[in-house]
Amino acid sequence: MTTVLIKKATIIDSESPFHNQQKDILIENGTIKNIADDLSKESHDTLVTMNDLHVSQGWFDSSVSFGEPGYEERETIANGLKVAAKSGFTAVALQPNSFPVIDNQSQVKFVLERAKNQATTLFPIGALTKNSEGTDLAELFDMKNSGAIAFGDYKKAQQDANLQKIALQYVQDFDGLVISFCQDNSLKGKGIVNEGVVSTKLGLKGIPTLAEELQIARNLFLLEYTGGKMHIPTISSAKSVALIKEAKAKGLQVTCSVSVHHLVLNDEVLPGFDTRYKVAPPLRDEATRKALIAGVLDGTIDCITSDHNPLDTELKKLEFDLAKDGTIGLESAFGALLTVLPLEVVIEKLTAAKTIFGIEKNSINIGTKAELSFFTTKENWTFEKENVLSKSKNTAFLGQKMQGKAIGIYNNGILNI
Repeated sequence: MTTVLIKKATIIDSESPFHNQQKDILIENGTIKNIADDLSKESHDTLVTMNDLHVSQGWFDSSVSFGEPGYEERETIANGLKVAAKSGFTAVALQPNSFPVIDNQSQVKFVLERAKNQATTLFPIGALTKNSEGTDLAELFDMKNSGAIAFGDYKKAQQDANLQKIALQYVQDFDGLVISFCQDNSLKGKGIVNEGVVSTKLGLKGIPTLAEELQIARNLFLLEYTGGKMHIPTISSAKSVALIKEAKAKGLQVTCSVSVHHLVLNDEVLPGFDTRYKVAPPLRDEATRKALIAGVLDGTIDCITSDHNPLDTELKKLEFDLAKDGTIGLESAFGALLTVLPLEVVIEKLTAAKTIFGIEKNSINIGTKAELSFFTTKENWTFEKENVLSKSKNTAFLGQKMQGKAIGIYNNGILNI
């Protein structure tokens, strides 16, 4: 029998009767056995105790890439899940950003097999189209039956409106969820950073926010026509927030996420031409960053993702326009968010995606399954190279001020601190 005793932890869980209270929590064989003011330690208990210890429902990241299969030099599933656990995430949704692309049931089964016996649970996202090429729909129903929780082509916007329409109609038969990254490629052109003052000063081609907004508007029209559900990941413009807010008011089943780096950083970090800041969608200006924060606070933006995308040196140590888009983000997610948002909002937005993707939520109560994230909230520190746990080191948060720290998790009967 494995028992874990967590001493003097402040519980942050608005769905729990113990919300905002400091308690001891006893876990036995993966279930919360008792929550009380002072529980005595038995000899066989594993003890978790530290200053400023907080605990919440397990966090879920709705967009991570691990490279495997095919790009193991970037990251492996086994190590990626360990990084997620140390970063406070009890579950992650794996993007089909691998080689081969996860576009059939055997690929879904493969990644699930590779993710077994880990503290962090992996949920695969299937590609929406074969090989993520945007021409033919992939085996969506088969993938759903094998364990895929949603369907989308990673960072590839569906340019064919008719295929987008068919996908939204088809998945309704089995309550599927379409993830639609929004970007009009013809408007993006050869742009690599946000179109604005900074891009003009640096002489870099810009991507207007219009490229995102136009496609969001189109996809929302299609959703209104077809019905069903759509999730728009990593939005990055004030108008995108307004369009989605309006669609929700109409009663459309649309949800959206924003990445941590779009809430914390802006395009004023670009003058050093450091490719670690090259992401998709690009970092926007300060006014947009503030609008995205407002979108999180008013509930329009449903959840926050690290948009974790490990890339090896060969893909990043290049001229700015040749380098690949992407940053790792699991390790820095919580500490960075706490510098810009209140604690309860951060926790809510790190757990809310479970509802969107149909994943079980376990609130902190006696008798429920123990799925917990541990963290502190007071410590101020700076994110340095030694804080990077991923195989790839491409982080946009190097030298960034952090507040509070993710300590680890308890999930699937495993304590990982």
